[in-house]
Amino acid sequence: MPQKQEFSWSNECEPHKLRTKEIITRHPEIRKLIGRNPYTFLIILSCVVVQSIIAYFLKDYYWWLVFVLAYCVGAFADHTLYVCIHECSHNMVFKKRRWNTFAGYVANLPLIFASYSSFKKYHLKHHKYMGIRALDADMPNYWEAKLVGNSAIKKAIWLLLYPIAQVCRLRRMNKETKIFDGEMALNWIIQIIYVATVFYFCGWKGVVFQLASFFFSVGLHPLGARWIQEHYLTNGNQETKSYYGPLNILNMNVGFHNEHHDFQSVPWNNLPKIKKIASEYYDNLAFHTSYTKLLFNFLFNPELSVFSRMARNNRGKTVLNIKTA
Repeated sequence: MPQKQEFSWSNECEPHKLRTKEIITRHPEIRKLIGRNPYTFLIILSCVVVQSIIAYFLKDYYWWLVFVLAYCVGAFADHTLYVCIHECSHNMVFKKRRWNTFAGYVANLPLIFASYSSFKKYHLKHHKYMGIRALDADMPNYWEAKLVGNSAIKKAIWLLLYPIAQVCRLRRMNKETKIFDGEMALNWIIQIIYVATVFYFCGWKGVVFQLASFFFSVGLHPLGARWIQEHYLTNGNQETKSYYGPLNILNMNVGFHNEHHDFQSVPWNNLPKIKKIASEYYDNLAFHTSYTKLLFNFLFNPELSVFSRMARNNRGKTVLNIKTA
């Protein structure tokens, strides 16, 4: 089967702004769902404590247990922390922006690398300029997609090293966005202190446990299929798909991705209510129910690759629709 050599291209604006305008006109009661959920911070503290305690007790056990627990427990805790970072980025935890930033730094702790400050900066652009490669860090690089191709082994390695792929994408955005600033510097200082503390009390096993948990949480793991679920063209040309499966319980409804893109100011606990209120808009959209099934489909289906994304370059049209929505 010939290998896909290019992204799919669209001359239309991204679909969420127009749908948001229609839904809010038809269902103005959705405005009541907009707000913040300060209880999210309790989830952050719980996950940080769990990861730190496991790291501490692993210092006296076998190395194989480090990786088993990282895959079976740590990955889930870290993925939940990523969802919390996402909520902080949208200022949906506390009213004051600086308190959301503080919560984001706390959620970042077990993730080893400074992620919050850069994620906040580029994720908000992803919403505003979805599919525009110069501004959307979620869009793969052309060379990245070309290198991976449709090989199952290469796709598996790409997922395993997904955080590295994300960092490589930031370089192409340097002209549009300042990558390093004071907030990122503070983020790194906090992380260095935390990792040094983990090493002091837990040794290498504690550090490796948290490092492995981080890579599994966003990589070669059923949870890593979330990145495929959100915007890959796994079924026709629908750019965004939601996941309505059991892992939403553990991961704070992160699968309700169409709903989130349509209403970015609605916190995680209210996303299912959007689907219920505006069911006529969401029930007819394609969605996923199994991350494991999606993961294997992406890896072994030669028709799916990193090129299976919708791209656009009409920045002006996208901005216009954002301003009028």
